[in-house]
Amino acid sequence: MADSDTPTTNSGPGRLLIAVYILFAIAATSRATLQLVTKFDEAPVAYLLSALAALIYIVAAVGLARAGHAGRRVALACCSVELVGVLGIGVLSLADPDLFPDETVWSGFGSGYGYIPLVLPVLGLLWLWRTRHTTH
Repeated sequence: MADSDTPTTNSGPGRLLIAVYILFAIAATSRATLQLVTKFDEAPVAYLLSALAALIYIVAAVGLARAGHAGRRVALACCSVELVGVLGIGVLSLADPDLFPDETVWSGFGSGYGYIPLVLPVLGLLWLWRTRHTTH
């Protein structure tokens, strides 16, 4: 049984978190689509990574919005992959800039997006932890 004082992932501050995920899903999808259609041969890995980030943002938003057990698991997986991705791509993009001739959502730890891609999965994981339900 869930603790009645524990908010669900889609309530309170979770609504703002979902809205930011949706905003980033739209931004990353739009940018990746444009880049893939018009400049794919210039930086295919960078553009495909942006498309992957967009997909993860979409699925994370849906998971957070669903608020059930399955939604939480999906959101947890997405936020975890997102954090590993932004850290890994961030390090790679700084260590070897030639691997990323054009920016991705996660390159430079999300510097092109005000570092929100770095903060967002941390906030998502914290919110999932905060809204976890104790079962008996």
